[in-house]
Amino acid sequence: MNQDQFQGQWKQFKGNVQKNWGKLTDDDMDKIEGRREVLVGKIQEKYGKAKDEAEEEVDNYISTL
Repeated sequence: MNQDQFQGQWKQFKGNVQKNWGKLTDDDMDKIEGRREVLVGKIQEKYGKAKDEAEEEVDNYISTL
């Protein structure tokens, strides 16, 4: 699944994303709106991860969808 597909189906994936990264709030999810770069930033902020590590997690997650 590519980024455009992920963004287009965000409402379907929202709950699963929040389950995967439980520290993300409903407000965070509303701000993310399926945008990969915002999701990466929120994961960095909430989990204290480096950008590369957060990007890898998101890419791995998207590839499993």
